[in-house]
Amino acid sequence: RTVIIQYIAVRQDLLSSFGWPIGAVIAQACHASSAVLHTFHDDPHVQEYLHDINGMHKVVLQINNEDELKTLSAKLQENGVHHKLWIEQPENVPTCLATKPYPKTDIQKYFKKYKLYS
Repeated sequence: RTVIIQYIAVRQDLLSSFGWPIGAVIAQACHASSAVLHTFHDDPHVQEYLHDINGMHKVVLQINNEDELKTLSAKLQENGVHHKLWIEQPENVPTCLATKPYPKTDIQKYFKKYKLYS
């Protein structure tokens, strides 16, 4: 069976350079994940992903800064990978992105160079 996975990429510099509380950073990932699931709710991969609520697969990766996040978002967009770039308001700061759930084999190549968030 093909694994359906959601990738979430979160800026590490929000903690290290900007001093955001860990809870605020986690909330950003939650916002992006919720938004992309809502936006693409009727997509067959999203439906399959949500069907097994106790077996969802997410990978949370570390992005160094805003430029790297925007570069990743542009690469995903160029390759037709649906995702949500979360921009925190009212600060208007891009903080993270979450992909629509996809078969792992279809999108893992875009994320191989990133480390797990730590």
